[in-house]
This record gives sequence, structure tokens and C-alpha cells, in this order.
Amino acid sequence: MNIEGLDYNTQREPLMMPEYGREIQKMVDHAIALPTKEERQICAETIVRLMITKVPQLRENADYEQTLWDHLYLMSRKRLDIDWPYDVAGAEKILSKPEPMPLPQKRGHVRLRHYGRLMEELFVQLRDMPDGPERDELVRITANQMKRDLVTWGHGSMDDERVASDLARFTDGSVQINPSRFNFGRIEAMDSADIQRKKRRK
Repeated sequence: MNIEGLDYNTQREPLMMPEYGREIQKMVDHAIALPTKEERQICAETIVRLMITKVPQLRENADYEQTLWDHLYLMSRKRLDIDWPYDVAGAEKILSKPEPMPLPQKRGHVRLRHYGRLMEELFVQLRDMPDGPERDELVRITANQMKRDLVTWGHGSMDDERVASDLARFTDGSVQINPSRFNFGRIEAMDSADIQRKKRRK
């Protein structure tokens, strides 16, 4: 629907740098059209001063001035003929996007749905790990995470005996802990309503 006098963003040219807004883009377009290089230079320096007020968090970066001039160069679509105070040759790297990360390859069915694949990998690591302080610490972290998983996915149940039994079973007996002596961290039991809310958030 077209209504005379109304100008919608969807009908306008997309902004190269939306964070600065359309007014700054109009100023850049105006600077490009100025007849003399001196006028363009003064206009560009003024625009850069205004740009930092639009995105003040850029000041937290040590090279924020370089970034501002790079952005101006991109917003001008490389058509602004001025004496650039910084080298803007690499400005286009800002617009480059990283390659998408590949999805992890499926490595068979997860046997322990309530513990998950990462815990399965920890069981394998513990099974083959030599005795020592590092292994003891990993056992402590793993057992406490197992207990938290049981609270989350076991309807609030957190049985120390079950953690000890599962840890021994899934490491082929190489990890044996005494539930009455083992240093489990403090883990609050959740009621069923809390568990359902947490599952919905996931």
C-alpha cells in the first residue's frame, strides 16, 4: 500500500552501516557530491566526529579512529575522494563473514540420554587416564555434573549411590568412588515444576 507523503524504510536503499543511521548516510552521500576536495575533506572530518556520538562504545577500542574512517570509506562505497588520514585499504575485511562452522558428525546413538555425549566422552577419558591429581579433579567434576544431570533429567532425584554406580559402570570399573566419603558439591533439588520450566527454556 502506497500512501502519498509516507516514506518507509522498506522502500529505501539498504544502509551499509545501519548502526549509524540514515542521517549519517545522507551526510556521506552529500560529502561525495561536494565539488572540491577541500570541502569534502572538511565534511568527512565532521561526519567522523558525529559517527563516534552514534556508536560511543567504539572508544573502548585502541584503534577506534581507524575503525571510524574504515566505516566512512565503506559507507561512501569507496567513492569519497579525500586525503584519508588512515590506510583504508583493508576496510572491506570488516564486512567479511567467517565461514560457517560445520556441524559435528554424528557418532552413533547417544546411549545415556540423561548424561549426554560430552559425559560419554569424559567416561572414556577417565577410563584411560593415569592416576594422579589431574584425574582426581576430573573425577570430582564429572561426578558432580552427573549429579546435576540426574537432578535435571531424573525428576529431581540425585542419588549419590547411583552416581557412584554409573561412574564405575561407564568407565568399565576404572573409577570407583565411595559415596559416603566422596566430596560432592552442594546441589539443590528441584521440584517437578522447576524441572519442567527448565526443560521448556531449552
